[in-house]
Amino acid sequence: MRFAVLGSGSQGNGTLIASGDTYILVDCGFSLRETERRLALLGVSPTQLSAVLVTHEHADHVHGVGLLARRYNVPVYLSQGTLRGMRKPVEATGFLAARGSLRIGDLEVSAARVEHDALEPLQYVISDGQRRFGMLTDLGCYDTHLLDSYQGLDALVIEANHCRDLLARGHYPYFLKQRVGGDQGHLNNHQAARLVSELGWQNLQHLVLAHLSSKNNLPHLARQCFVDTLGCDPDWLQVANQDHGLDWREIA
Repeated sequence: MRFAVLGSGSQGNGTLIASGDTYILVDCGFSLRETERRLALLGVSPTQLSAVLVTHEHADHVHGVGLLARRYNVPVYLSQGTLRGMRKPVEATGFLAARGSLRIGDLEVSAARVEHDALEPLQYVISDGQRRFGMLTDLGCYDTHLLDSYQGLDALVIEANHCRDLLARGHYPYFLKQRVGGDQGHLNNHQAARLVSELGWQNLQHLVLAHLSSKNNLPHLARQCFVDTLGCDPDWLQVANQDHGLDWREIA
């Protein structure tokens, strides 16, 4: 089992998880041409995609979903709320809801509800039966139910969206600062690090910090916050950026 990130940030998101001949793309926030380009850099053709999972309807997560699905006949799975919220609806192959699951080829998908300013946002844990990969971005807070859903992971991609101080001192208008930093916004560095600490991280092979704000965060600030909270090796932490994402990582 392995995973890669096409790109992560407010300009577009996409994460690829693979096992055998099964390739699942979580979100497609890039144009079709850019998606094709980024997949090619990972050695993958869109014709190899087994499915697209959509987390929620915001443009940086769904911009290219419809075109990709229609051009290459890729099945799309999402929540009914997400479909209602999309400006350009797609033809859904099936629907997922919180605590629901779905088998796609060699991989089992489990859905978890998160708090975010969308209609029915979901995040996903994906397993090949032996190893578990967790995707956890675009949420403003968490509870014990969410922590329970993410137990026993071998790899985790987690949002470290903003630094509290940079957001407070930044140029965003007050309402936007409240939205980003609120319970239905995005996790800041400290919240994300605390979540991982509560989850337990010692058995993780990979911990990837993602969805960093280009205006309200810096990679070294996010990394240092996790090092201070977890006491982990800074070189072990990985950061998925907007332009280059993250190359393939194997989950042994």
